[in-house]
Amino acid sequence: MSEIKVPNTPEALASAGCTRIAIGQHELPPLPYAYDALEPYIGRETVRIHHDLHHKSYVTGLNQAELELSRQRDASNFANNRYWEEQLAFNGSGHILHSIYWSNMAPPSVRKPEPERAMLAWIDLSFGSFEGMKGQRTAAAEQVQGSGWATLAWNPAWQRLEVLQVRRHENLTEWGAIPLLVVDVWEHAYYLDYQNRRGEYLKAWWNLVDWSDVGRRMALAMKSCVPLVK
Repeated sequence: MSEIKVPNTPEALASAGCTRIAIGQHELPPLPYAYDALEPYIGRETVRIHHDLHHKSYVTGLNQAELELSRQRDASNFANNRYWEEQLAFNGSGHILHSIYWSNMAPPSVRKPEPERAMLAWIDLSFGSFEGMKGQRTAAAEQVQGSGWATLAWNPAWQRLEVLQVRRHENLTEWGAIPLLVVDVWEHAYYLDYQNRRGEYLKAWWNLVDWSDVGRRMALAMKSCVPLVK
């Protein structure tokens, strides 16, 4: 394997087009559409509350965890380290997944409803068929015990796609896998519109998936080959 060197400075990485976020400086990304743009599948109030209250709380929690961990390091006092590490994982994962969730969806009139041919080829390679992937992913979401997510992810270690079920925001993940398409099955994502009918929400959600965003994320994820396992 040819030698790969770490960039000499953080500035070198920034010049390559990567954005570095300072400790405790995460921000709630704006929605890429109006609150009512996902109707009739997801209602205006669900989107508003979900984004402005729930997602924002994860950003706030992430910033607090990062700043508290920084204070620990400065004081060389790690008595509360376990708590803040747990908060970092929970809120950081929640922020990342929600940010992907919003951009994965688009108003029905403008979304790209099907994957490009190249992505379909990868789906066929990884799952046998598009319907096989869709069925497994829907089942993973519907069968989450309690609150969580289902993801379609690119695993650079295996060089193929996978469906992963997530509990809460941070549990049942697979190290190195990069989420491309995510669906939130915490009750706040659908209860105002579907009450306890999670399956109906998931069926409706497929009508909002914007495959142009999923394809863009996959193209970026595939740029790196991470040899986690020989």
